[in-house]
Amino acid sequence: MVHQVRCCLSLLVLHLCFVQFATASAQENWPRFRGADGLGVSSQSGVPVTWDSSQPTWKVQLPNIGHSSPVIWGKHLFVTSATDGGSERFMHCCDADSGALLWSASFKMEASRKHQKNSWASSTPATDGHIVCCLFADASRLVAKAWDFSGSDVWSVDLGSYESEHNLGVSAIIEDGLVIIANDQVGPSSFIALEAATGKVAWKTERLPGKTSYSTPTVAPDGAGGRQIVTVSESGGVSGIDLRTGKQHWQTPKLPMRTVASPIVVDGLAFATCGEGGNGKYFAAVRTGLDVPADQRIAWERKTMLPYVPCLIRREDLLFLWGDKGIMVCLEAATGNEVWSERIDGQYSGSPILIEDRIYCVTEDGIVVVLQAARQFRELGRTPLGDDCHSTPAV
Repeated sequence: MVHQVRCCLSLLVLHLCFVQFATASAQENWPRFRGADGLGVSSQSGVPVTWDSSQPTWKVQLPNIGHSSPVIWGKHLFVTSATDGGSERFMHCCDADSGALLWSASFKMEASRKHQKNSWASSTPATDGHIVCCLFADASRLVAKAWDFSGSDVWSVDLGSYESEHNLGVSAIIEDGLVIIANDQVGPSSFIALEAATGKVAWKTERLPGKTSYSTPTVAPDGAGGRQIVTVSESGGVSGIDLRTGKQHWQTPKLPMRTVASPIVVDGLAFATCGEGGNGKYFAAVRTGLDVPADQRIAWERKTMLPYVPCLIRREDLLFLWGDKGIMVCLEAATGNEVWSERIDGQYSGSPILIEDRIYCVTEDGIVVVLQAARQFRELGRTPLGDDCHSTPAV
């Protein structure tokens, strides 16, 4: 068998860099931002901690700029890009084995402003093996679009006005035949479920407006035999929403600042952060069961050495916080007690992923840093990719 790590490097020209290694594991699908359930955890094995980046399996240049992460289903890899200013947006499909460009689809939107670290194609696609869909926004509207695997348009839905000082960051996910969209923003806000096959609205739940959220929701068990969407935003706090109906089951108090990093849920605990000015400022571990009393919903909190943009990683009983400015913290997931903290240097806009007992993350200047996911800090290796990077690897 072979194994590939896909790193999407965001440059004046979009590069996809693929590195292939021998492994005993079968290829897995990576259908959404940070893979299945948004945990950033791969079941693959045999990936080294360093490699020769001058000889990737393949490397392809795609037009324009994009900070989205790749998603993979079988031999199809999808990633987005946009022209400078965002007047034209693209969905690209490559052959995951060879890098050959299978097709590109494009459409027009208005030019709009963004944060200096953002792009006009930062929303990661989502796929269920039948369609690939993605969110796009400009200064006036939020749009969800879907294509089939041959590149033909399937549907396009205008979701209404969109207000954000930094442009779009949230990604759609697909669960149980539904495209789930978290539209928490300054303007009219909502949670929306579209039928994946048709784009028709299955349900829509109005939400209080607030600071625009850049956090992608996840789906997890509700503790009562069902599944719920777990999402975070400044105005909505951490909340649980019924996957089939859109009914909100529970909610914490509102968060003090905007949310960028996406939540993860493991063993009935959701972990979420918020912050401002490039720094994480508040962290909560939240019990997600439907029968949890409101005054017991928050299990523990933390207010120092927190990530703002990078998402979290959990391995067994440990939680790893990879900070934007190169501070790494290991906590006990159940209690929040600190195990260790270390400076690893670098600036990080992408999120880490876990392969076996190793955590991989890419600096903004394109260096893959690998750490041991353990109770003792250990840096295992660094590999320069040769280009800047603002996205999260896919496996």
